[in-house]
Amino acid sequence: MPHVVILYSGNLEQEADVALLCRRIADAMLTVTDEQGAAVFPPGGIRVLAYPAAHAAIADGGEAGRAAGGNGDYGFMYVNLRMGRGRSDEVKRRAGEAITSAAKACMSPAMERMLMGLTVQVDEGQEVFDSKTSTLHPLFSKARG
Repeated sequence: MPHVVILYSGNLEQEADVALLCRRIADAMLTVTDEQGAAVFPPGGIRVLAYPAAHAAIADGGEAGRAAGGNGDYGFMYVNLRMGRGRSDEVKRRAGEAITSAAKACMSPAMERMLMGLTVQVDEGQEVFDSKTSTLHPLFSKARG
C-alpha cells in the first residue's frame, strides 16, 4: 500500500513536468531497502498520484510579500507517502529521504525560476479496514521468478 499523493498549486503546471516527477518518485521508492537490504515496496503496489489545486493562497501574496521581494505568484507542492504499519523508523526515514531527493531533483529548475515551497511527509496508516485487489502483483512476481 505504498501510495504517494502529490498536491500542488496549479501554477506549477507551467514550471514543472509533473508526470516525470511521478515516475521519478516511483523509481526512487523502488530503491528503498530495509536493514537486511531487501526491497521495502513491492513494484506492483507503488502508486504515485498528482493533483493540481484549482485555487490556492500561498504565503503572503499582499503588500508584505511584495515588500520582501516577492511577486505574489508563489508555488507549493505537498508530497505525502502513506505506507502500511510494520516498518522501522529507519525504513520510513530512508523512504522519506529517497522521495525528497527525487522531488528536489525534479523541482529544482522550477525553484530557481519562482518562489515555492516543497514539503515531503511520510505517514503510517492505521487501517480500520484494508482490502487489496490487484492483477499487477502476479506480473512482477513472474518477472522476478
